[in-house]
Amino acid sequence: MFEHAVDRVASLFQAERIFVVTGAEHVASLAAQAPELPVENLIVEPEGRGTAPCIGLGAIHLHRQDAQAVMAVLTADHFIADPDGFCQALAAAAQVAKEGHLVTLGIKPTYPSTGYGYIKQGASLGVVEGCEVFRAERFTEKPSLETALHMVESGEYSWNSGMFIWRVDRILEEFQRRMPEFYVQLMEIEATLGTPGYEATLSRVWPQVTKQTIDYGVMEGAADVTVIPVDIGWSDVGSWTSLAALLPADEAGNIAVGPHVGVDTRDTLVFGGKRLIATIGLEGMVIVDTEDALLVCPKEREQEVREIVRLLEREDNQRYL
Repeated sequence: MFEHAVDRVASLFQAERIFVVTGAEHVASLAAQAPELPVENLIVEPEGRGTAPCIGLGAIHLHRQDAQAVMAVLTADHFIADPDGFCQALAAAAQVAKEGHLVTLGIKPTYPSTGYGYIKQGASLGVVEGCEVFRAERFTEKPSLETALHMVESGEYSWNSGMFIWRVDRILEEFQRRMPEFYVQLMEIEATLGTPGYEATLSRVWPQVTKQTIDYGVMEGAADVTVIPVDIGWSDVGSWTSLAALLPADEAGNIAVGPHVGVDTRDTLVFGGKRLIATIGLEGMVIVDTEDALLVCPKEREQEVREIVRLLEREDNQRYL
């Protein structure tokens, strides 16, 4: 998916303009997958601190080269069926961002998902490069099913794709306004870019950075946010249902990755490894078998996996981790 993410923007960005923020353990693998990228464009994050710090770290590297550079924040684990439409939207967003707006790509909802965030579209700002641009009135994070139904039926909301386009000086302004402590930390790190002291400063400062998402930390209270709704066959592959939508099913609607034998089994996703998984009398289920854990749940409750994570994080359940 990382290779696809690089390839689909190749028509817009030369390799030297593509930067990747990642952990040290992934650098060698990603460099091998995309050898056209300059090795210095692989920015190492000492440890994960959430999307806001990750984006901030990337931003200061671009800021050092060009204070008014237009920065597109894209993730490496999205599936996009229409890369041409995606690039058209990015080109439109770049034009809007040059004027100082913070731009997010919104996804036209196909069902009332409770796993995605939503963006309410406000007044239209016109059409740019064939894409209509709206004021972003409000961000709503992972609504209830009833609320999601209302949002989808209203036609006024887009899913929050987590893809953003802005001038780098503008997002740094918002970091300064919305996350002032983190902004000071970023400036301390930026002051050492290109010097022998960079690595030591980054290693010292980064563990002190507060974990935060870009949505909560910046976007929900940012000034001058716009949204461009797009229909590009997008999926963040962030759930087993979204993965199933991308894989071929048999005549009974079952999708199997790995050995599977089913009797009277329908509309079920089986994701395993080398071990055979056998099912009898199941319908609408998700089964995920890994080396250290087995998940079995109805499709409609797959978003509740986060509850399992919370239970495992409790001290009395640490023995399972």
